[in-house]
Amino acid sequence: MPTLLAVDLGLKTGLALFGDDGRLCWCRSRNYGTPDRLRRAIPQIIRAADGLNCLVLEGGGPLARPWEQAAERRQLQHISISAETWRQELLYPRQQRDRRNAKHHADELARRVIQWSGLPRPTALRHDAAEAVLIGLWSVLHFGWLKQLPTELHP
Repeated sequence: MPTLLAVDLGLKTGLALFGDDGRLCWCRSRNYGTPDRLRRAIPQIIRAADGLNCLVLEGGGPLARPWEQAAERRQLQHISISAETWRQELLYPRQQRDRRNAKHHADELARRVIQWSGLPRPTALRHDAAEAVLIGLWSVLHFGWLKQLPTELHP
């Protein structure tokens, strides 16, 4: 089964893997602490993503380059987007008025994606993992893995 890995870039990295049915397979957050530790972990992360054929990064800069290089070595399709890209598609303008409000609504929507995907409800969901889930949701819509936003995910 082809999969898509969505990454919220940072030393505190959010990761979300989606199947070709558009549903979330797993999400997690990890604090790598230093750019070197993150760089060394990237190949393992990519190998652990079964069937990976697409990588979507939110953000850019020096932390993005090792991800892009790993994707190029594995001949994976990859793109970089900004948070505004997925927020405009998945959140109402009133939900994005300020950073705190946007993070709150992103968390709520990510929890609905987790439930819709049939995964256990998380007891704690870090904001970087929640944002990775929404990066992935935007991506599966963008690439046509889902034709439209499921009604269960509408606000």
